[in-house]
Amino acid sequence: MKNLSRLFFAMLLLFSFSNANAQDENNPWAIGVGVNAVDFYPTGEDGQGGIFDEYFNFGDHYNVLPSLSSISVSRYLSDGFSLTVAGTINEISKIGDAPADDLSYYALDGTVKYSFGHLFNSKVFEPYLGVGGGYTWVDDIGAGTVNGTLGFNVWFSDNIGITVQSAYKHAFEDYLATHFQHTVGLALKFGGKDTDGDGIYDKDDACPDVPGLPEFNGCPDTDGDGIEDSKDDCPNEPGLAEFNGCPDTDGDGVPDHLDDCPTVPGLKALKGCPDADGDGVADHIDECPNVAGPAANKGCPWPDRDGDGVLDKDDKCPDVPGTVANFGCPEVKPSAEKMKQLNDYARTILFDTGKATFKKESHQTLEAMNAIFKEFPEATFALEGYTDSVGSERSNQLLSERRANAVKDWLIANGIDKDRLTAKGFGEDNPIDSNKTAAGRTNNRRVEVKLTN
Repeated sequence: MKNLSRLFFAMLLLFSFSNANAQDENNPWAIGVGVNAVDFYPTGEDGQGGIFDEYFNFGDHYNVLPSLSSISVSRYLSDGFSLTVAGTINEISKIGDAPADDLSYYALDGTVKYSFGHLFNSKVFEPYLGVGGGYTWVDDIGAGTVNGTLGFNVWFSDNIGITVQSAYKHAFEDYLATHFQHTVGLALKFGGKDTDGDGIYDKDDACPDVPGLPEFNGCPDTDGDGIEDSKDDCPNEPGLAEFNGCPDTDGDGVPDHLDDCPTVPGLKALKGCPDADGDGVADHIDECPNVAGPAANKGCPWPDRDGDGVLDKDDKCPDVPGTVANFGCPEVKPSAEKMKQLNDYARTILFDTGKATFKKESHQTLEAMNAIFKEFPEATFALEGYTDSVGSERSNQLLSERRANAVKDWLIANGIDKDRLTAKGFGEDNPIDSNKTAAGRTNNRRVEVKLTN
């Protein structure tokens, strides 16, 4: 019972060592369980013959306890080196050819091992050499030993294998015979980290935080086209290797993300768009797609001098921009729909806070309004400015006038006849929304356009 307590104490030390020194490497820990055989003869001492004379005489000289009799914990260090601490128990019934009185045998040993697995370039067979020392008790009499080991592991998977080992244990005291101890057992490796759970340990995973595939070192291929995402220009759409993972739906040799006409086969020179008349103008921007014409005439053989989109041959006012609906001539007055469009633009004009100067993003809106004014060169308009109720009534009145005039001045500076425009401010009058909310006040700060003639 005393010796059994020693073994349990030794095992407690082993597992404490394991928990205190855990590191983040691929399977750095291994636990082994198995059986051991102790052979006190021959050792080459006291005239007992050569050290290996009866090394394989299992039947006559090996002492084997028919139960679990060995447990070990190993920690990988680096560069092929590992540290193993093992505890063993046995029953000695024979020493050489001489019978023994079932002596108890306990040992605690530490070994530094060096793996030669790299020489075989195999993940299955791993031979090793080791050197170390320990303490062995035979019937309560103990002595230190220095040990040399030779063995090999056979791994069935990344985590499970068997270990076969032979250790020569030289005792420091005469009362303990130098002997062999042979061990066969099951080894279980563990402790590797796989953050993304893709079965590839972080140490070997090029994308440790994203589940991936073994063929891409743990990196993903989201669209399943055989090209890993980091090298795929279109990682969410299955594509072709020649286009770095991007698709070419119409098969014209231009990948979809560079193809202006991705569903219609076309020419590379025209970004994948067709040119039915061969005039170098893609059909989708060619106003005469079946008749060849110069690009300057939008692919048509006939000119459009006023640039209103109506070719001169069909334009009743070829020198004055007009509308298609009016056969190339300008409309006299804007329709209700045009006025609504004009006011939709006007109400989105943004001014700098408390000023009559425009924010940069309003310039595109003013350009759109200017284009509508130019469609109706005979019509006249009134520009009306409004504010919200924040501030004094007089300051709001002045601000609304300045803003209405700012819009008028911009339009005149950009080609609209000054006699066609008037500007007036109405301050905080005529709100179109509540001044009690921020959204309502935003709607009330506006410019409106009225048709006067």
